[in-house]
Amino acid sequence: MYRPLIEKGVPLFSGIRTFMHLPYVQDLEHADYAVIGVPFDTGVSYAVGTRFGPSSIREMSQRLRPVSQAQGIDTSEFLSGIDYGDLKIFPGYIEQSYEAIEEQLKPVFAKGVVPILLGGDHSVSYPHVKAAASVYGAVSLVHFDSHTDTGKSMDDRRKHSHGTMFRYAAEEGYIDASTSIQMGMRGTPFSLTGLDESRALGYEVMTTDDVKQVTAAELCEKIKRRVGSNPVFLTFDIDFLDPVFAPGTGTPEVGGFNTYEAQQMLRGLAGLNIIGFDLVEVLPDRDPTRVTALNAANIAFEFITLLALNRRSRLKSTEAVLSKP
Repeated sequence: MYRPLIEKGVPLFSGIRTFMHLPYVQDLEHADYAVIGVPFDTGVSYAVGTRFGPSSIREMSQRLRPVSQAQGIDTSEFLSGIDYGDLKIFPGYIEQSYEAIEEQLKPVFAKGVVPILLGGDHSVSYPHVKAAASVYGAVSLVHFDSHTDTGKSMDDRRKHSHGTMFRYAAEEGYIDASTSIQMGMRGTPFSLTGLDESRALGYEVMTTDDVKQVTAAELCEKIKRRVGSNPVFLTFDIDFLDPVFAPGTGTPEVGGFNTYEAQQMLRGLAGLNIIGFDLVEVLPDRDPTRVTALNAANIAFEFITLLALNRRSRLKSTEAVLSKP
């Protein structure tokens, strides 16, 4: 069983910079989840540099320990986790990178290992969900973002970007939009029809104002009703947070959420059948304070905690069944 390599008395700033001091292992045999970097940013429309997101998130995860006080669980008691390193990509070549990402992820999903993918720009979610669908069929998307990313390219020869992937993934059958939900949309789009186009694909769309009008618990119940027992891919764009909390991103939008609100929204999702995560759009060069990467690392820890809560719940259910006379 793989656990964070943390010892009392050993400084947390020492050692190789893996995520949360997890062992760097590329053997999936004994892993429940794998933190995997996807350092690709050729799909951006504005500012480049998210290729350095995975390394910055790992750097700022060094003070994370495996216990969640808020959720009352030691994640390392229930899960075996590894840092798998970075996937091979080809900077400047979207199609080739997508093919490589997909092929490298298929064995992860096939083994039943849950990938926690650190981007990279949001366009990498396209090969992420495509690889997931090759094993699970069309997945339900739970999408935290300030943009729907369901735009349509004006040129099919260059259709892929970080603003189009959830249109094409739905149209091509990798995402079941009728059981998916997008939350946090805001900002200044090119037209008033953007949200309507996303809804026409089948997505349920909640603007930032919509999300602010419900409690975190109510939002989580809404998400659970939407996705049901379907396999879920959860994607979190760091620009879901307000730029005060995430200045290091390429397309910041004001009027967003704080870190506590984001934590509460994620913590209430225990019980979902989550088969994969990604956390994208951290651009460290725009944030000399590194608070964006710090917040991203803590969001990734919430992902791990959800998996641990699900495992504990399953074990308790099994024990209850076995204890019946």
